[in-house]
Amino acid sequence: MGRGQTVPTKGSGRRTPRPDVNSAESAAPPDGGIVAETALLVTQGEHRFYSTVLPSDVLAATCAAETRQENPIDGFQRLLDERRAREIADYIDSGFGSAPSAVILSAQPGAGLQYDDASRTLRFRKVARSFLIIDGQHRIFGFNLAKRRVNVPVVIYNKLTRAQECQLFMDVNTKQRPVPPELLLDIRRLSESETEAEALLHNVFDLFCSRDDSALKGLLSPSERRKGMISRVTFNAALKAIDGTFVEAGPLDVYRVLNPYLRACVAGLKLHEAEANIVNPALFKALLLLFPDIAERVSERFNGVYTLANFEALSQPFFRRLKKNELPKPGAGHLALYEHFRKTLAAGFALKLWLFG
Repeated sequence: MGRGQTVPTKGSGRRTPRPDVNSAESAAPPDGGIVAETALLVTQGEHRFYSTVLPSDVLAATCAAETRQENPIDGFQRLLDERRAREIADYIDSGFGSAPSAVILSAQPGAGLQYDDASRTLRFRKVARSFLIIDGQHRIFGFNLAKRRVNVPVVIYNKLTRAQECQLFMDVNTKQRPVPPELLLDIRRLSESETEAEALLHNVFDLFCSRDDSALKGLLSPSERRKGMISRVTFNAALKAIDGTFVEAGPLDVYRVLNPYLRACVAGLKLHEAEANIVNPALFKALLLLFPDIAERVSERFNGVYTLANFEALSQPFFRRLKKNELPKPGAGHLALYEHFRKTLAAGFALKLWLFG
């Protein structure tokens, strides 16, 4: 009983250790209570499980997770991330929070699980470690930390061996694909939860995606990551790095300045027959980081008139000094690339001032 990962509990903030799933102590019911809930018996191929809804406090009292760190022989769960569990609790307590996906459990012998086909009633003992968590430990512990009591969709398997529990855990965590972050960003507006900064990035991306004069026309992918295209995630990350440049600017203001700069960049890359490389994430981010350096020089020389011709006047010499082999290779970091670009740009302007000043 010495081992066991601690989990957060409501109230005093103290932690209680999770006992061994095979411990004899878990077989002795502390209250002897029986939980009875309506459930459906579902058959999928060779598998049978029960689908029901259980209150969050019942789950907290009866569920446990055994990690690989706790039990190197039989454990299979990941360590509990208490910060993530607290975020779930706060989400539930916000009043609008909802987590409709089912948690997956494996009934242990101590549960005494029984099912009545006629009444479609599932019964089990309300004792600690009645169920081993296959999927959903952060939701279960988050629900327990929440102030509000919620009903939770549950799938319960019975009489699984430890090998079958491990296989089910692997199936759940390898055969299910998470929603791409690009899609989440693309539909975030529909949830009416965008911040002002997120809305700006969203609108600027959409302008570059839709305008006929866009330097990135046909090169952007709004809702998924596609080879040879710039995703919304990459675009947002690049623009966030220079967000201090566009103080109190609207989406169209940003587009009107940034688009001629990117068109000048494409023209510069074309000198090396490398214009298609603009979609390389490292190169795109490095060029965006370079934008304030070049835009400042445009402002000084051309009194803040940000046209394609003015950007080309200051960027073309820089691109001519670059060598094709200095453009990014797969795996290149954008910060190191930007630092090289910045030094190349600065050296070029210093030379011009010395020659023609």
